[in-house]
Amino acid sequence: MSGSMMIFYGAVVTPVDASTWKALPRCLFCVGSTGNIDWMLEYIQENKLHEALSQKGYSLDDVVILQDGEFVIPGFIDTHTHAPQYPNLGRGGQYQLLDWLKNVTFPKESQFEDKDFAQEVYSSVVRRSLDCGTTTSCYYATIHLEATKVLADIVNRLGQRAFIGKCNMDCKEENPDYYTEEDAQTSLQETSALISYIRTLSPISSHASIGTAPEPLLQAILTPRFAISCTSELLKGISDLADKYDSKGPYSSDPRMRIQTHISENRGEIQRTRELFPEAKSYTDVYDRHGILRETTILAHAVHLTDDEIRMVKERNAGISHCPTSNFNLCSGVAPIGKYLDKGIKVGLGTDVSGGFAVSMLNAIQHASIASKIIAMNAVAPGNSAKQRFAGTQFSIQTLFYLATLGGAEVCNLGHRIGSFSPGKSFDALWVSVLDAKGSTGVWGKEATSDGAIDVRTQKLEENLERFLFCGDDRNILRVYVQGCLVGGQSFEKKD
Repeated sequence: MSGSMMIFYGAVVTPVDASTWKALPRCLFCVGSTGNIDWMLEYIQENKLHEALSQKGYSLDDVVILQDGEFVIPGFIDTHTHAPQYPNLGRGGQYQLLDWLKNVTFPKESQFEDKDFAQEVYSSVVRRSLDCGTTTSCYYATIHLEATKVLADIVNRLGQRAFIGKCNMDCKEENPDYYTEEDAQTSLQETSALISYIRTLSPISSHASIGTAPEPLLQAILTPRFAISCTSELLKGISDLADKYDSKGPYSSDPRMRIQTHISENRGEIQRTRELFPEAKSYTDVYDRHGILRETTILAHAVHLTDDEIRMVKERNAGISHCPTSNFNLCSGVAPIGKYLDKGIKVGLGTDVSGGFAVSMLNAIQHASIASKIIAMNAVAPGNSAKQRFAGTQFSIQTLFYLATLGGAEVCNLGHRIGSFSPGKSFDALWVSVLDAKGSTGVWGKEATSDGAIDVRTQKLEENLERFLFCGDDRNILRVYVQGCLVGGQSFEKKD
């Protein structure tokens, strides 16, 4: 199906904003050969389908019709995950952050000096991510340039949209002897080498439409691991690289150079950061002083930001990746995401493997719901005004869906391209079925189908999406599309 026109008819759900979606039980839409949505007709009755197609110059033979109990949604966007940590899934939950890094994470990441090991792990990582419905992923790799190139090659071959960063870690005082970079200059040189390498990669021939995307699917991202792991010289160098490459893209739209890092995940981490950078007013100020905090920055966790830090993040228009599973698992805390949304800060979700113990973004959605309920149960004055819509409240299904899709797209500065459906946007999408034959733990039977008026069908569609978000898994994901190309799902023939 890559590189060819497709017309779909059936149920579609797409986010509008953090509290609103469109549930369209009888939508007719066309994906063009470029992988973008050419047109959408939000509601066409079955008896009007032939007429609507004729007006567009097509017939029923051109249409893929979804069954009742099936629907199409935007692909999930994982704004924070660590590709080399997948072998550690399910390990280390007895630790908090700094001890977890020391005893579990750094020893495993150091093994990626071996390119063969990287090839084996990363092939599994990207395939599993795609089949779980992640169409866009922000990957941290390791400090190893060659292994990170391996990850880039695999992502490019499998057709996922992704940002890939080689970790920057040069602080000898804080990083283990066996897992640190020689110095800031070496780190920056190898980062530049990775950027150049990724920008020379061409999409594989079977993904024809991908080559027409306004921005390349695969992009490098600057990745200072966190303030503790980096010297001041390295942080400033990262900022300089961002400035340099922001205007050096090979595409007509000159893609912005994104930055990803961690912030205020754990109280011990915050204290150590303040000790290492005593001149800074806060953890956030460390990044701001070094030019790291900007519109294209993705800040993972942000559990313990002060009001001054929240204002600074908003002023710089940086985005936050909410990683609730990891925050629970490592006892880091519960991030006040509703407060950030009320302030107009960009927020998406991240799996944060392997602090988070699940690959699927469905798990992140479920734990984001629980996190919001914990905050709501402890709120003194729940949000009930125009200025406080999300703070102190449990999140609606619409909000959770937004965070996993359009919210993540905004965090990646791709909201104009992905995260929702409208003419001109990329068809990054999941074809989902909640019918019993799919074999997931939810047994929905006739509950998944409906007849009758539009409002009845709309309600059933909304129920089916909620069931999928809370009871579904990869078995419910029939097809995964990126830029209109079929790249994963249960119906995808695996060749990797």
